[in-house]
Amino acid sequence: MRIKDCSHYMSHHEWFVDVLTGLDLVLSHTSALELLGWFDGYVRETKIDAYVTQLGPYENINYFLIDNFDSLDIVEIDGLRCTSLNQTINDMLRDFDIIDESSLAQGLSDYYHDHGCSFDGLIIDPRYADRFEAIKDWAVEFYNYE
Repeated sequence: MRIKDCSHYMSHHEWFVDVLTGLDLVLSHTSALELLGWFDGYVRETKIDAYVTQLGPYENINYFLIDNFDSLDIVEIDGLRCTSLNQTINDMLRDFDIIDESSLAQGLSDYYHDHGCSFDGLIIDPRYADRFEAIKDWAVEFYNYE
């Protein structure tokens, strides 16, 4: 079974609210960046990333199975839960080999430029500091097409 894709909606936010309201999950990774407004998403997107405590029936949700949500830093937006920006960035750095790197780069780039050309305010877990240092220049230059 599949959740309908975003092509029926004006925004990913509207799509998430319609198809996910009432489901016991926490949006994560790229989907959290989208709900938080740090990544625009893709046209006709079909995949959703989410932490869950039980696997669900939808084949187009990337389920990240965890025991409970207690260890997550969660924010709620329009009735939907997602990981905070700091949690999301650290999770994406941790899971770098299986995530959408472009969404991470765009999110970091937008953050950098929206915060006076600085990453101040982001709290990077020391375990992922090397990975952050390795990609931050890519993020800074993400929109530079020269």
